[in-house]
Amino acid sequence: MKPKITIEYCPKCNWLMRSAWMAQELLTTFVEELGEVSLRPSEVSGRFQVFLGNEVIFDRKREGHFPEAKELKQIVRDLVCPEKSLGHSDKKST
Repeated sequence: MKPKITIEYCPKCNWLMRSAWMAQELLTTFVEELGEVSLRPSEVSGRFQVFLGNEVIFDRKREGHFPEAKELKQIVRDLVCPEKSLGHSDKKST
């Protein structure tokens, strides 16, 4: 089975559109690699977390910010398909 991403967002904070956009970005980038990207309204105010299966891979409160699309794509790529190039969204070499 292909990996499943879940984006849990606070509906009271009106973060549905941001969550839907992130889901679209992931589904467009990882067409072959992901089996599903789902949105889940949170019962906890202020929550914005991204899960890979049952593992939290991004937490807005822990990180102190919302993820940029580029940042979230890099996290997912590194965990799901590290060999995949993200083109212009890839990390800059140091």
